[in-house]
Amino acid sequence: MIALVRAVMLVLALGASCAHAADIEYLAPPGVPAGEFPAPRRPVAQIVSPSRSGEEHRDSLDENGEIVRLLGLKPGMTVGDIGVGSGYHAVRLSPLVGPSGSVVAEDVTRDYLVEFAKRTQRLGLKNVVLALGEPHDPRLPASSLDAAILVHMYHEIAQPYAFVYNLAPAFKPGARVGIVDLERPTAEHGTPIALLRCELAAVGYRAIASYQLAGDGGYLAVFSPPSAADRKPPGEIVACQDEAGRR
Repeated sequence: MIALVRAVMLVLALGASCAHAADIEYLAPPGVPAGEFPAPRRPVAQIVSPSRSGEEHRDSLDENGEIVRLLGLKPGMTVGDIGVGSGYHAVRLSPLVGPSGSVVAEDVTRDYLVEFAKRTQRLGLKNVVLALGEPHDPRLPASSLDAAILVHMYHEIAQPYAFVYNLAPAFKPGARVGIVDLERPTAEHGTPIALLRCELAAVGYRAIASYQLAGDGGYLAVFSPPSAADRKPPGEIVACQDEAGRR
């Protein structure tokens, strides 16, 4: 019943003509509380900006195009842009997925979503849904996403084990998660890929592939989210000890 209610909530949200600041809300009931999970045993970077760098520079590197091709994103999909910020990827994914698809623009910073809502209105994007999240929980409906991207923001997630645990039920069977980050310490706004793999494996995600993006784009790490049966219970999750990916 809960899964059905969540799905209905997303369908209703997708029925709106386009994203509006007034539509900023949680799309699903809360998941497992943060206190049930271990804290990360490494620094968490502060959220300092809604965008990593200028959009013209990112376009010159074909950042969005690379991610689309490597993740196999296609028309008709529902794609979550987790930590949407200023919406660089979301506004480019919107025409890609088309009228039969949708982009769920999630962020924990309401002000970023307010500004992004204005952008979607200016551009007339009708298949974008705004989704407010929490530092430990993206608050997305169950079985709603075909794929998700987390671009240059993983190192800013205050409760990473809780967040990716609570994100897992939002995926449909066969979904993929693409995480983009830089190969440098989390305190320096990056995530060593060994540490990333360790932290996601601690919850039950399975590493599929990794790619080096052009220029200063960093890497794209692709994961398969765990099923309900494969997700480790919060009390059994062991935090990764350091940035070498050791526990």
